[in-house]
Amino acid sequence: MDWTARRARCREILSGDRCVFPASVFDPMSARVAEDLDFELSMLAGSVASLTVLGAPDLAVLTLSELAEQCYRIGRAGKLPLFVDADHGYGNALNVRRTIEELETAGVAALTIEDTLLPAPFGDPDKVQLISIEEGVGKMRAALDARQDSRMIICGRTSAAAVNGIEDALARARAYQAAGVDGMFFSGLKTRAQLDAIAPVLSVPLLLGAPGPELMDRDYLSARGVRIALQGHAPFMAAVRAVHDTLKALKEGVKPVNLTGVATADFVARTSRDADYEAWTRDFLTAK
Repeated sequence: MDWTARRARCREILSGDRCVFPASVFDPMSARVAEDLDFELSMLAGSVASLTVLGAPDLAVLTLSELAEQCYRIGRAGKLPLFVDADHGYGNALNVRRTIEELETAGVAALTIEDTLLPAPFGDPDKVQLISIEEGVGKMRAALDARQDSRMIICGRTSAAAVNGIEDALARARAYQAAGVDGMFFSGLKTRAQLDAIAPVLSVPLLLGAPGPELMDRDYLSARGVRIALQGHAPFMAAVRAVHDTLKALKEGVKPVNLTGVATADFVARTSRDADYEAWTRDFLTAK
């Protein structure tokens, strides 16, 4: 497939002057719904990928190949650019190179590599720890060196503001910017004071994950150089709840015809692109 156009659109978002809230997706159908609703960008989080593929919490037990396969399934289902949380790159800097190769081949438009020490080390698994700035820079340089399509966006990511404080977050961001990343993703910023301290220091576009309610004003974020801000991953959580409630109702004796909140046949046909398959059936499975 040709991923060029969607990568170009994603670069336009980063080089623009406003903040975009991406659609949190998890499979081909959710990606199609996001496209039909005219979202500009889709996003697959590492936590959501782990829940979708493994039914497991976000503990770095998902493998690179499993993530890449899910990214490809989502990407081939539509034309929305896909922004992906690539976690820590699945190992050291050499593993990061492999991560870039696989996700670029899978059609990802943009991704982040973070400096969290993953998986959790023995002895203190509940404490979030970060790798050194030097190792983080090595990972960013490896990611950039591995990229073959310059249109694909590679962003550094850090949760240092929540773990070590704003000064460490700024030191890491400056170092990753100097290494050449296309943007900086900050996880866990909660206040405007934090973002106001970061925004003037960096020249690359900013991206935010799990921002506090105080920050969720699009005009304010746009003025501070934030180009992508996540709104959490409610669509997947809503889907899980809907499955539970529907199965519970059926188990308790509710008749299928009396269920509520179920997608209509027309909705499913539209989202699954049934009309395309009907046309292809007529074109290729009937005599001319």
